[in-house]
Amino acid sequence: MEKQAVIEFQNFSFQYYSQAEPTLHDINLKIYPGEKILIVGPSGSGKSTIGHCLNGLIPFSYQGEIKGSLKINGLETKNLDIFRLSKMVGTVLQDSDGQFVGLTAGEDIAFALENDNIPHTEMHARVGKVAEMVDMQNWLTSSPFELSGGQKQRTSLAGVMIDDVDILLFDEPLANLDPATGKTAIEIIDDIHQASQKTIVIIEHRLEDVLHRPIDRVIVLEEGRIIADMNTHDLVSSTILKETGIREPLYVTALKYAGVRVTSDTLPGHITTLNTDLSRQALTTWHKTIIKQDWRNTNPSILKMEHVYFSYDGKRQILDDISFDIREGEMVSIVGKNGAGKSTLSKLLCGFEKEDRGTIYYRGEDIKDKTIKERAEIIGLVMQNPNQMISKPMIYDEVALGLRLRNVPEDEIAERIEKVLKICGLLPFRNWPISALSYGQKKRVTIAAILVLNPKILILDEPTAGQDFRHYTEIMEFLVEINKLGITIILITHDMHLMLEYTPRAIVLAGGRIIADTAASVVLTDSQVIAEANLKETSLFHLAQLAGISDGTAFVQGFIDYERELKDR
Repeated sequence: MEKQAVIEFQNFSFQYYSQAEPTLHDINLKIYPGEKILIVGPSGSGKSTIGHCLNGLIPFSYQGEIKGSLKINGLETKNLDIFRLSKMVGTVLQDSDGQFVGLTAGEDIAFALENDNIPHTEMHARVGKVAEMVDMQNWLTSSPFELSGGQKQRTSLAGVMIDDVDILLFDEPLANLDPATGKTAIEIIDDIHQASQKTIVIIEHRLEDVLHRPIDRVIVLEEGRIIADMNTHDLVSSTILKETGIREPLYVTALKYAGVRVTSDTLPGHITTLNTDLSRQALTTWHKTIIKQDWRNTNPSILKMEHVYFSYDGKRQILDDISFDIREGEMVSIVGKNGAGKSTLSKLLCGFEKEDRGTIYYRGEDIKDKTIKERAEIIGLVMQNPNQMISKPMIYDEVALGLRLRNVPEDEIAERIEKVLKICGLLPFRNWPISALSYGQKKRVTIAAILVLNPKILILDEPTAGQDFRHYTEIMEFLVEINKLGITIILITHDMHLMLEYTPRAIVLAGGRIIADTAASVVLTDSQVIAEANLKETSLFHLAQLAGISDGTAFVQGFIDYERELKDR
């Protein structure tokens, strides 16, 4: 007898009233009790819409036309109210700001229990227990506004776990997390799965990061249709990821570069299951043939910090004796865990905050007397959360805003906007309202609004958060192009792939201090720096170990050099 599905889509289609075409077409999918499912697909493929159907945001918040059937626990969802659905499906949203209801992290975690009139002593015990599971026990009295992106995400995770629902839905759980916290989040989700046998659905485009722990099936969506439903080994060894523009795991890319035929019988779905017996020789030979490139930049200094200190309250040092020298035309990553001081650093550079001690130089000149407006002429900042930057209802007007404030003629504005919207993949939406865009698309609008001003230095805080691989690559390749024109680019990022593949140099912050300033390949293979800065080792390093290559750092650097050589061809 066939097991009863806990989630069942039958010939299910959905069309938002605001859209001309359905977002989901004829979805047929069964998910069984206790399964752990990953849903992947490029931006706009319908991943989040499936999530909204599961948690009741469709049709209760987002109106549209539903055809076909969606049953959860055998009940037709269109006949249920959102309260009953919330008792079956617990959701952790991508935009954790949108999920906060409490005045403190502890209140927020306890919200579902308060609704259910759970006695205070039991509530405190349960809140303490889940807070510890997500490493938030020391922040329970903090306001949501004091929390970093990762801490907000962990608070949301705890708030969902505390209510004993059958199905846990994670919508882009890794979007704002530093690498080690992201790794921990995947481990926490897996531990919950092992301990509770809950049904877990993860919607995420960072495939390799989710594959850190086992997944039963991966559902691949494209243009609102399911194009694959398979196990990880079959998926990773097929051509589906490449065809749909989803980033394959780095170790799989390296195997292919080395001429290895990746097949499902070598169990390539996870680095921990990969059998490298047949590929060792090929990897070693390939590694030896790579021509080494020199990543150091010898251009004159453009931006320099000398012994900079900063504290918000005069007590706790946020930045502690920061010194670095960034050269003209460099592309540098600034990495470190949430709360390490990365975003504060960008505020000082832009003049939003004033350093307590120390000096910031632009081309050798102290810029302490330059106003925010004067600094904006040379340093453009694209913030992490697009909602904090957007002030106009329409895309075109938002991108035009800076140019209009500078009295640039309208015909020149139109020309510059067309160029930048094309680069950021937004040209088809130029006349759209911003409210109709996804989080990732809003992100691209904010990048476009800064790029259109032609700054000399561009600081991007998490430029690729919420971006699928195709758009991520478009933005990064665009940044490479403008970097070639001489614009210096500083990326504040949690994305280790981005750091490895695009920035030869990485400055690592931990506890407000610089603990490393070196090649990206060195950072991601140094266990001490990784532990201190909440990073995680690249899977390329594990692959080198599996292949018996003693110098893992050289192998990782070789991979980067090989990729750059391919791009330059």
